[in-house]
Amino acid sequence: MVSEREFLDGYDPRAYPAVAVTVDVVTLTIRDGVLHVLLVERGEQPYTGRLALPGGFVREETLDEAALRELAEETGILPRVHLEQLATFGDPGRDPRMRVMSVAYLAFAPRLPEPTVGGDAAAARWVPVAAATGLAFDHDTILAAGLERARAKIEYTPLATAFVGEEFTIAQLRGVYTAVWGEEPHAGNFHRKVLSVPGFVEDTGATTRRGGERGGPRAKLFRAGDARILHPALLRPSAEERR
Repeated sequence: MVSEREFLDGYDPRAYPAVAVTVDVVTLTIRDGVLHVLLVERGEQPYTGRLALPGGFVREETLDEAALRELAEETGILPRVHLEQLATFGDPGRDPRMRVMSVAYLAFAPRLPEPTVGGDAAAARWVPVAAATGLAFDHDTILAAGLERARAKIEYTPLATAFVGEEFTIAQLRGVYTAVWGEEPHAGNFHRKVLSVPGFVEDTGATTRRGGERGGPRAKLFRAGDARILHPALLRPSAEERR
């Protein structure tokens, strides 16, 4: 039996197909009440001029470091939030250059700044998710996975409260859910469900200075509670229909 040293000395990686690893980052935020994704315009082949998610090849670094580096190099944005691994994408032919596996990440946070282009990107900008189609590589598929993760996160966690002010109305909170889910929950049902989740929101005892656009009573103001997990969860209208 050969030793490990002998095995490694005789090991030839060229005996196996070459495979590269990249990272791609789905970065989402809400701007003017609309969910946006951060995209770059590719400045090099393949897919020159096409929009794509920020990303690139992994160097002598961890996957997390590669995701942060690519996001900073191509867009100038270093999220002040946790980057979480989303999924791995490795269908043959997803990259015309060679067999490439991509580890995708999700960054979903409020108040992210305007990007500044750099690296091998020709431009970088926020794009409404509804208009983010026809992306390079398989980035339409990766974006769809990121959107599904973000939509699920606000079902089961209080993350949506980060996208409103320190004090907010239930209608303003509903606007966040509408933007992320892409469908508007029923106002009355949403109000009732939010107040039924322990620790989700707290009544401040204050109200808005004036009533709604059509008049009526002033709305109550709430703040984020101390819940880490929403139980029961706030399911999307379409998810509730599937139950």
